[in-house]
Amino acid sequence: MAPVDAPSSAALSALSNQVADLGREVGQLAEASDRTPTESVAAALYDAERALRSARRGLERATRALG
Repeated sequence: MAPVDAPSSAALSALSNQVADLGREVGQLAEASDRTPTESVAAALYDAERALRSARRGLERATRALG
């Protein structure tokens, strides 16, 4: 495996934005699934949305820690 450079605040910020976009998309799918008989799909999507929100917060903390 090739060595990885230390993260920059710009790289972390870009990742945070991508995760936020994914979270919005997953949230929209979850809402759409709420209106169907696929309740278990909606529950799984809401779980994924929460995990993405948590990931974004972690990336934002890392960005702040870099200064």
